[in-house]
Amino acid sequence: MVEPVAIDRLVSALELGSHELVSLVGGGGKTTALFELGRRLSGTRVLTTTTKMHRARTDGHHVLFAPTDAELTGALAAHGSVLVWCSDAGEKAVGVEPEACDRWFDLADHVVVEADGSRQRPLTAPNPFEPVVPSRTTMLVACVGAAALGRVIADQCHRPLRVAAVAACSPYERLTPERLTEVLLSRRGLQKGRPATARYAVVVGNVTETDEPFLDELVERLAGHARVVAVSPAPLHES
Repeated sequence: MVEPVAIDRLVSALELGSHELVSLVGGGGKTTALFELGRRLSGTRVLTTTTKMHRARTDGHHVLFAPTDAELTGALAAHGSVLVWCSDAGEKAVGVEPEACDRWFDLADHVVVEADGSRQRPLTAPNPFEPVVPSRTTMLVACVGAAALGRVIADQCHRPLRVAAVAACSPYERLTPERLTEVLLSRRGLQKGRPATARYAVVVGNVTETDEPFLDELVERLAGHARVVAVSPAPLHES
C-alpha cells in the first residue's frame, strides 16, 4: 500500500544523494517540486528550466540571467541556492540550454531542472521537441497530478491526443492504471529523453484516500521500473 508523504519529505522519499542533477517532466506539480527540492537539498543548488517559467514565481530565490560561471559560483557562495534563467520575456522567463545545466553540475552540489511544460494540467505527453533533458541527468522524475487518475483523458490532460496515442486508447476513455503505466514507461511518453544512466521516479501529487487503490495497482505495474512517491495535498492554512 502506498503511503502519501508531505511535500517537505520529497528529498528523502526520492532517496536523493549528495550530488544530483534532477530533471522534472510530465504534468502539473513540476514547479512546486523544483522549489521544494531547492529548499530541502543540502549544499549548493541551481534551479532552472530548459523551457519557460512564470517570471513572477521565484519562491524567494536569488535570480540570475545568463550568468558566467564565475558569477554563478559567487552567487552560490553567497546565497546557497539560485534560480537561473536565460532571459526575461516579460510575463515568462526563457530557460537555458541543457548544456549549461550539464556544465553547472560541476559548479554546484545539485542542479534541478524543469524540462517541459504542461500548462498546469495533471498529465501530458511530449511534443517532438520535448522534453529538453540535460545529458548528465542522474534522476528523471515524472510528475502526475492525482486529478488525472481514472478520469477521461480529454478532460484532464495536456495534449490529450498524444497521451491517448501512447496509451493506445481513445482520448475519450479513462486513464486507467494500465494506460498510465504505458505513458510512464514509454520512450514516446514520459521516459522520452531519459539518459541511459539516469534513475527514474514517478511523483503523484495531491493524493487522497480515494486515489490509493489506483496507486497500489500503479506501483505493482511499475515494480522494477520506477520508484513511485505519492504526495499528499498541502494543508490549508487559516488566514
